[in-house]
Amino acid sequence: MIRKIIKRLRRRKALFVNKALPRYFYKSNFWSSFYYFLLSPTFHREHKSVLAGKVKHVKDTEINKSNYFLLVRNTHRIEKGLLMQPRRDYFATEFIKETMDSYIGVLNSNGREITPQVKWFTDVLTEYFNVCKPHKIVDAERERFVNLSTSKNASASSCPEALSIPYHRDSLSFANINYEEFYKLNKQRRSVRWFLDKPVERELIDKAILAAIQAPSACNRQPFEYHIIDDPDLLQQAVELPMGTRGYAHSIQTFIVAVGNLDAYFDERDRHLIYIDASLANMSLMLALETLGLASCPINWPDIEEREKKMAKFLGLKNYQRTIMCIGIGYPDPDGKVAYSEKRSLEDVRKYVSK
Repeated sequence: MIRKIIKRLRRRKALFVNKALPRYFYKSNFWSSFYYFLLSPTFHREHKSVLAGKVKHVKDTEINKSNYFLLVRNTHRIEKGLLMQPRRDYFATEFIKETMDSYIGVLNSNGREITPQVKWFTDVLTEYFNVCKPHKIVDAERERFVNLSTSKNASASSCPEALSIPYHRDSLSFANINYEEFYKLNKQRRSVRWFLDKPVERELIDKAILAAIQAPSACNRQPFEYHIIDDPDLLQQAVELPMGTRGYAHSIQTFIVAVGNLDAYFDERDRHLIYIDASLANMSLMLALETLGLASCPINWPDIEEREKKMAKFLGLKNYQRTIMCIGIGYPDPDGKVAYSEKRSLEDVRKYVSK
């Protein structure tokens, strides 16, 4: 009897906190924050993850002086200065020193290996220092760049015919895909939940990811990574971690978890970019899978603390990493049906802004 009373009281308290109180607390930023600070733990994990990412970003920038994400962002910012019309005589003076600090740090940390991104960093910096006119700050960093030994930087002149710097798009190299075929591909892609009992080749997954990472990303930081599970024993555990897989989880052949890295950012203002950038890439990923004869089912990942803990433990995530979504993949079973899911009309989603 006492247990029933306690259970009933807890239920009433939950209803009061979740449904009655928000009507009064939502009216100002202060009281909204007070509500979530004192009465609801909904955003506690996000707060911790954002702060953990910010701390790591600052540490990598100011102490380690080897911040990969900062280097990517600033290289992209320099690119935008290089392609500006008209281009200024000099620019990036407020961040070129921290860029050079991280450039040297990243080179040292990767053993001087000349990866495509290292070549991009080097080529853009080379072009920057070549076009900038004399300026006290730029000149000092130009000297640091020139004084780096060839063993410490990727030689931009080693492949002059393919410099990784801003370029003019060439229509002759454009893909031969018309709108009708592209629209057809988008209509073809539907959430498939029934797959053949046939393993998916990893090279096909890699091809799809190569297409996915061509998606746009804020300052090219690409603050996400794909954790892929295809081992049968691990797969059996992974497919049960999200909600919404009941009844077809056993059919999934490969399981992908998209994870966001909040250490890509120096400020809370960018905390949502892990979701935006990963979602842009995920759509390209799923379309690419269709072209490879595979099908997919994007799986929502609601912010439920118990499941967040299980996923973090399963993948070994850092405290600044957040699960974004999951994707089930496999060869579609021709006998399996897909939901019709009629979409909203053009008029419902398109609003032309006028005076």
